Amino acid sequence: MKTNESGLKFLYLAVDLIILNIAIAVIFLITPFIKELNYHDISLYILHANFSWVITYSFYSIRNLYIHDYFLNRVKRISKRIVMFVMVSYVLAQLFLPRTFSRFFLLEYTALFYVGKLIVYYIVYRYLRYIRAKGFYIHRVLVLGSNDMSIFLRNLMSSNPMLGYKFIGYIADKPELNRKDVMGQLEELAPLVEKHQIDILFVTDSAYSDSTRTKELLATCNKLGVRLRFVPENQYWFKFRKNLESVGSLVVVNPQEIPLDDLNSRFIKRIFDIFFSSMVILFIISWLFPIICILIKLSSKGPVFFRQERTGINNKSFTCLKFRSMCLNKDADTRQATQGDSRITAMGRFLRKSNLDEFPQFFNVLVGQMSIVGPRPHMLKHTDQYSELIEYYRVRHYVKPGITGWAQVNGYRGLTDELWKMEKRVEYDMIYLENWTLWLDIKIIFLTIFGKRTRMNAG
Repeated sequence: MKTNESGLKFLYLAVDLIILNIAIAVIFLITPFIKELNYHDISLYILHANFSWVITYSFYSIRNLYIHDYFLNRVKRISKRIVMFVMVSYVLAQLFLPRTFSRFFLLEYTALFYVGKLIVYYIVYRYLRYIRAKGFYIHRVLVLGSNDMSIFLRNLMSSNPMLGYKFIGYIADKPELNRKDVMGQLEELAPLVEKHQIDILFVTDSAYSDSTRTKELLATCNKLGVRLRFVPENQYWFKFRKNLESVGSLVVVNPQEIPLDDLNSRFIKRIFDIFFSSMVILFIISWLFPIICILIKLSSKGPVFFRQERTGINNKSFTCLKFRSMCLNKDADTRQATQGDSRITAMGRFLRKSNLDEFPQFFNVLVGQMSIVGPRPHMLKHTDQYSELIEYYRVRHYVKPGITGWAQVNGYRGLTDELWKMEKRVEYDMIYLENWTLWLDIKIIFLTIFGKRTRMNAG
């Protein structure tokens, strides 16, 4: 598995090349220089520029991949890299471009490339500051340990809000330290997680680095639905190891990696979700919705859509959309549909049998609350109930919930009136989490559409 840093490097390079080629195209359009060139020469200029940037990007020291510093610092690094790009491109121009190549043209698109990068990063910084101020994409953090590394980590997160971490407090087994930020001891982790809605537990205490205590702590965090990260004291030695993550300048170890922890994988999955949901909305939902809305209104009184709070990624609730398939009733948020349920309308039976009642969830996917494929989201009541009974139940929430999933195409759907049924769902969801690939998503979508029909997921 590639590290998050590898994914970020690839993503930044791709964005840079897009900006660079736009700059070249703009200069070609506004300058008469292009009239003097044939297609071969134009291709040479484009290839030369892209190759020069790839070399510059590869050799220049890449620091602060995560956008967490001040914009002025980012400007300084961009400026230094552009200066190096000018030198690299000039050297390569002597080798690859015609002897009469235009140095002024190189400087023109480089200047526009530089301005374009500054504008793009300025927009990104402004956007991130805005969403952080609104409380979006913020990970609420507890730190287990009370040593110099704990203090450094706390200061790093507090002084760099762009990192997206909110320090809540320490957990320390030595109460005599009497720090005002010490929330309690490890035995109090469960109520602290619930009270403060903790997402991540960072461990700086080396006492938990042995395998036995690590497994115990990981099991506790999995039951609570909290991601676990270790911050080694010997940072220098760990910097040379692969498959590591980082928090600013600190290396952190993820003891339970899943494929979608990788930023590159999440980016690919998100692009696929946007594309697929957009196609369904544009070519199917656009004409089907009005018909279904009219039929629902004619079949029974009440709204067209059924909105229900369900558990999403990182245990955050969201409003899941469905076409209403029942008469209005006070048990909708607490009681699953059963076979022959009197609450289901005639139109509702058709919607459930054809799976059409789930189609509004493509809008949940488009806005980023769900994915096309993933563990099915359950009612909040079920999250509270089954997380106490099934060990890995909350681990399902480490990824976005899906419209369909590996459990569903393997027949584990419908009413979960017995514990073993939910246990099988969780078992197959864990298989999906641990073995995710884009091709697995495509396979699940294919099986959902063309596979053997099973009864509709009542959840």
